[in-house]
Amino acid sequence: METKAAVNPFLDGNFAPVHEEIITDTLQVIGELPPDLSGMFVRNGPNPQWTPIGRYHWFDGDGMLHGVRISNGKATYRNRYVRTRGWEIENQEGKAVWSGLLEPPNKDNPYGSYKNTANTALVYHSGQLLALWEGGAPHAIAVPELETIGEYTYNGKLASAFTAHPKVDPVTGEMMFFGYSFAPPYLRYSVVSAQGELLWTKPIDLPMAVMMHDFAITEHYTIFMDLPLTFSGERMQRGEPMLMFERTRPSRFGIIPRHADAEIRWFESPACYVFHTLNAYEEGEEVVLIGCRMNSTTVLGSPQDTHPNSQGDIPRLHQWRFNLNTGTVCEQMLDDVPSEFPRVNENLLGRQTRYGYTAKMAKNSMPLFEGLIKYDVSTGKSQTHEFGRERYGGEAVFVPRLGGIEDDGWLITFVCDRSSDTSELVVINAQDVTAEPVARVLIPQRVPYGFHGIWVCEEQLSSFV
Repeated sequence: METKAAVNPFLDGNFAPVHEEIITDTLQVIGELPPDLSGMFVRNGPNPQWTPIGRYHWFDGDGMLHGVRISNGKATYRNRYVRTRGWEIENQEGKAVWSGLLEPPNKDNPYGSYKNTANTALVYHSGQLLALWEGGAPHAIAVPELETIGEYTYNGKLASAFTAHPKVDPVTGEMMFFGYSFAPPYLRYSVVSAQGELLWTKPIDLPMAVMMHDFAITEHYTIFMDLPLTFSGERMQRGEPMLMFERTRPSRFGIIPRHADAEIRWFESPACYVFHTLNAYEEGEEVVLIGCRMNSTTVLGSPQDTHPNSQGDIPRLHQWRFNLNTGTVCEQMLDDVPSEFPRVNENLLGRQTRYGYTAKMAKNSMPLFEGLIKYDVSTGKSQTHEFGRERYGGEAVFVPRLGGIEDDGWLITFVCDRSSDTSELVVINAQDVTAEPVARVLIPQRVPYGFHGIWVCEEQLSSFV
């Protein structure tokens, strides 16, 4: 009997890539798009251009942007690859040139040992939309066309990799970012002015190289997470994983004044991993951090955590309180329902917020999300929007209504209907999340599952430079 070859799950179903880049001017809308919702939703995600070399991980694919522009109750769609140097080389070669994260480093590759895929997230700052990947430089993107302008290095001042999750202060306009490295200094911290000038980059001392995916800001502080997902060349030489979660090491949270004019203070807590933070703020003598915490992670196939009741790889919303006077840490689970991709009204980023939003995880070994959760942190209550049977989505971006209160706005995300193999953009009233979407925009081609999105408002679109 012939056995069927195993299919990589990240190349199957709605994880599988699409290859056609299209523009559609008139999309069918079920329901009604709010007349005051005007701008462009753009989501980034992995979409391999060619058949991958060796084992493929979801993080490996070339970046593809899917954009829906909404104006006057109507919507248009377009998708574009982020045309990085690596994408261009492989496009000319007609095949994959780089292997991915699960394969040994490409040391003999004449084009370089790694490819910047620009596939993870997006940020809009100082009139520029940037596609991000934490191992290298951002790529500037023209909007609404979604065409790639090229690498963005702040006039050659960029001195590190650039996190996929920079933070823009909604009051000062400053943008904070960091880059981690396999070699000392393992962490560099940078601030960009509201006018888009990279002001400075400073090293922050870490004992060893760690994978640091996200961080947080408050009005006066920046918070780094030195978590025990470590890189070790010595470990790799012994035939062990280069990247591994070390559950015997504590987690460390470092708090430093935004402009690094004082020493960083470290606070220890039990080993954990946090891919994404929701928000952080100051409350009296405490700095409060909220994020999705896991007991451990096997993100790149490192050995499973066999500790009893470890609940590894299951993210749940947690809160940490760091007392700047006593040096103590209080860690608290806010909800036991697994969820990820936390978002907040970014007009209040770094300030105390009442509401937050996450994607509710389905009971599945794959990263599938069956709904959205709205949290009221002040009361401890939550509400859930279910996408429906055989319908899965992802991170929802909160779009504030102009002049509205904190939760007055919409949650927007792509949803895949597996029963019909179709995709749509859903617009949900953030003040009534349990209700049906106010609008469903039918997309003319399948939109694969992806990572992070952004809302570019009409004012930003018109001021694009």
